[in-house]
Amino acid sequence: MPEKVKAVRLSRRPVMGWREWIALPELGISRIKAKVDTGARSSSLHAYDIRVIRRRSGDIVRFKVHPIQRSSRGVVETEARILDERSIRSSSGHASRRFVIETEIEIGGERWPIEMSLTNRDEMGFRMLLGRQAIRRRFVVDPGLSYLVGQVPAKRKKRSTRLHRKKGRTP
Repeated sequence: MPEKVKAVRLSRRPVMGWREWIALPELGISRIKAKVDTGARSSSLHAYDIRVIRRRSGDIVRFKVHPIQRSSRGVVETEARILDERSIRSSSGHASRRFVIETEIEIGGERWPIEMSLTNRDEMGFRMLLGRQAIRRRFVVDPGLSYLVGQVPAKRKKRSTRLHRKKGRTP
């Protein structure tokens, strides 16, 4: 008699790709391309010129972000309450002390709070790394697809519309 095969329950969670467009509204970042990395526990955001400001209500960190990948255009200066300072090990095995903040992420029309560390990611391919804790119990990741739940930037939409107009086509 053959063994019983357990039925695989298909997830009812939305599917996201290995890279997605997201927003960090509390930080003033309306759009940033993030690499979704289920191998990374925590999320990290490219930040530089990081300064700690001591306040009675709690310490904050003020920092700058270049949200556009491989570009120093479009600087966003922002601040957030410091949640913690932790030793975080990079994929290369190097450990460093990083400030950790909590902020809301917006993706696919949904918002929820996530923790993320601040580090200089200038040498990395993506300005943000979205770790598994941030998407846990919310999404299933398909590593073969991209941009499934985030919005395509308006700049790209305009560019494709212009191409259609040049060729005499209507969008």
